[in-house]
Amino acid sequence: MLKAFLIPLAGLSAASLAHAAPSACQGPNEATCMFEAIWEAAGVLPPEKQARVQAAFLETVGRSGDAALLQSWQSRLGAPAHHRTPQVDYAGQQAEAVVAESGWSGFEQRARAGAAPFNIGRPEIMAAGVRLATDAATQRRLIDAMFDLAQTKVTRGGLGDDFEKGDFGHALAELSMQRCDLASFDRAVALTAAPGSLRYALWRGRITGDAGQLAARIRSEGDADDTRHVRNALEGYGPVAALGYCRR
Repeated sequence: MLKAFLIPLAGLSAASLAHAAPSACQGPNEATCMFEAIWEAAGVLPPEKQARVQAAFLETVGRSGDAALLQSWQSRLGAPAHHRTPQVDYAGQQAEAVVAESGWSGFEQRARAGAAPFNIGRPEIMAAGVRLATDAATQRRLIDAMFDLAQTKVTRGGLGDDFEKGDFGHALAELSMQRCDLASFDRAVALTAAPGSLRYALWRGRITGDAGQLAARIRSEGDADDTRHVRNALEGYGPVAALGYCRR
């Protein structure tokens, strides 16, 4: 008798939990819903760590271009309007200088050889070069070169050298997300140090049009000991908020 009573009760409990589970963020209010999910994840952090991510959170909300949404969050968090000083685009400056001096062929040759300035930050400078190039053929050639350079090199001792593999993977993943190239994105993410990270899942969602499906993951993976989860969510959803979804 007790067993017969517990079975339907368990069913009701499961149904109630399913009904109460956080749903995906969809439709015209997706950004509002996603930022709510991200701040809910931040809610498990102690106050001092919440304070550390607040500026990045508001900056990312501001990238959405929704002034009313930004104002509401500023009021809610008791934060004044804050305009961060634009960061210096070191990689972009270096790419421009090399192209001006050596042209695109010289840019690729110096990049492959690791000659200055490519001896420091080569993946980022090459990615800046792709963004700087105005014709598709040059962009494709540089992207192919980046994938080539990302491959494991065999050293004289027979060991694999993956020195820049993860950095190239990250730079290529960001480029592919911006260019809405799903095939290249998946290939690039496989090269990164953390292919399953939330940031890359959200970037992929920009291409496929369903980043809002990750709202439940954002909420559930909140970490009270570390701000990285919230920062990954912000870095992942930021391009979606700023650029919108890719056309399919």
